[in-house]
Amino acid sequence: MTPRVGVLALQGDVREHARVLTALGAEVMLVRRPDELGSVDGLVLPGGESSVIDKLARSFGMQGPIREAIAGGLPVYGTCAGMILLADRIENPITGQESFGGLDVTVRRNAFGGQVESFETDLTVAGFDAPLHAAFIRAPLVTAAGSDAEVLATLPGDLGGGIVAVRQGPLLATAFHPEVSGETRFHELFLDLVRAA
Repeated sequence: MTPRVGVLALQGDVREHARVLTALGAEVMLVRRPDELGSVDGLVLPGGESSVIDKLARSFGMQGPIREAIAGGLPVYGTCAGMILLADRIENPITGQESFGGLDVTVRRNAFGGQVESFETDLTVAGFDAPLHAAFIRAPLVTAAGSDAEVLATLPGDLGGGIVAVRQGPLLATAFHPEVSGETRFHELFLDLVRAA
């Protein structure tokens, strides 16, 4: 089966995700309208500005359909801003900001500061046979995870040890950007979730 994966293409690093998924053999579709959402087997919520993606999703009539798709079991992978959009709770939203929800986590936006506080580090990820090099760009952080959310990776102790990758059923989220660092294992894991669904 060739999975048909949508990338929410309202704002953010859409092309980078599309490139990785295509290289891994997926059929990629850029999703901007509710009818397009109905024809994909999984959805990627890219990094970008979570508050902007939230506003655009509402103006394009996408918020309700995405929430329904998540509730219906659609596999979804969110990176950085996408992690914020998947979180049930945002610790420091801008006024009026909402999320799609689905992941039983609390996320803090811009947890490490602005663009100049971006950093890279190696992470140990549950289920991966070797460490992963991760790029954090104005990244969020999971500050609390419910019992249904499986923690896949935390920062090293010298960086505070916070949660930066989680999975809950068919939902997957990372605070970092594997799509910009040449790392494919999270996208491979996501495609496994899509095929399993």
